[in-house]
Formats: sequence, structure tokens, C-alpha cells
Amino acid sequence: MELLKVAVNSVVSLAALFVLTKLMGNKQVSQLSMFDYIIGISIGSIAAEFATELDNPEYCLLAMVIYAVIAYLVSVVTSKSMNAQKMITGRPLILLDNGKLYKKNFRKARIDINEFLTHCRNQGYFDLADIQTAVFEYNGAVSVLPAENARPLTPADMQLSPQQQKLIVNVILDGHVSEANLKMTGNNKVWLEKQLHSQGYHSEKEVFLGTVNTVDNTLTLYPLKTEEKSQDPFA
Repeated sequence: MELLKVAVNSVVSLAALFVLTKLMGNKQVSQLSMFDYIIGISIGSIAAEFATELDNPEYCLLAMVIYAVIAYLVSVVTSKSMNAQKMITGRPLILLDNGKLYKKNFRKARIDINEFLTHCRNQGYFDLADIQTAVFEYNGAVSVLPAENARPLTPADMQLSPQQQKLIVNVILDGHVSEANLKMTGNNKVWLEKQLHSQGYHSEKEVFLGTVNTVDNTLTLYPLKTEEKSQDPFA
């Protein structure tokens, strides 16, 4: 009976953890503030204890709900008050601007120069002269504004006006046609069959992936290959 209760508690704790996480909002680990991180590990720890708690599992569930509600209320408060947001989640700090490094902001951010240089190199900047401004974000990331002579060339710099790209829509997936996606592109099955035949396919069953470029309404097809590739470049 105890093993059965542990199994049931595990399922309930997992379900509760999923619901409470959805309530708090979807965030990647890199987007978590310090407060989010603390709430996350606390709820995870309680959920693990909940799975093996045989006497009063409802206490653990209550604690998880309280943590989640607090996290939700804090997110509401910080979205409405800039002062609360700065106090709870922190605020951006300028680490480098116009060739000057700000040591006091490095101390506030709890980051040393070697960590800062690592962040810069990870973004492709090995020379600080190529950076106009570097900002330490509240989630621990470093955002970089490149110097004018180091930023990538854009079409506007060359006085060009390229056509705006739009979404590529998947209309065939693993040999199956997505009627909804096909309709989204403004086409129908008659058009699709004509396109398939014109590209040498007898039916959608021969296609692994089919995509439509909504800019020029072109269909790109990737054939379904059942054999393995003889040479693996990643082996």
C-alpha cells in the first residue's frame, strides 16, 4: 500500500507541478530572474518531498500552491510598478560604454572582468574596441551594442530594398497533407496535386516535408528516404 501511495503521490505532484508552472508562466532558464529561480527550486524540492510523503502529503501540496501564488502575485506587481520591478527582479547595469569600463557596476552585477570577456567572446566579440555599449541584464546575460564600424552590413546601408520574407508553412509532414495549413496559404488539394506531379511525385506519400513560401507561393518538397546515409560526417 505504501508503494502504491508513493506512486499516486508522484503522479499528483507531477501534475501539480505542471499546472503551477503554467500558472507562473513559461520561461527558459536563461530568462529567469533570481526570484524566479528561488521559487522554481523551492517548488521542485517540495514536489520531490510530496512524492514520498505518506503521512500528510496535502501539506506539501499546500506549500507548492502558496509558492506559486506568491510568484504569480509578484509578477503582477512587477508588471505594474517599475520600482517593485527594480527591487525584486533587478535592473540593467551598463558595464562598458564608449570605451569605458564601470567598475562599480561590475561589483553590483557580481561579475569579474574575465566573466565579462567570456560573455563578449560568446557573442563573437574578441576585441572590446568593437563594442560601443555592453549591458548586464537582470537575468545574468550581457547584451552588446556593436560599434558602428563593427556591426553587420545591412541592406539599408547599401540603399537596397529586399522583399520582406514571411512565414514558411508546412503543408506536408511525413507523407500527410495538413489541410488547415494548405488552406492558410490560399491553396487547395488540386493545386497541391498539380505541384506534386510537376516535380515528379505521384502522391504526398513520397514526400517527407513539403513547405510553401507565402511570398511567391512556391512549393518546396523534400523526398521521403527510407535508406540510411552511408557516410555519417558526425560519427
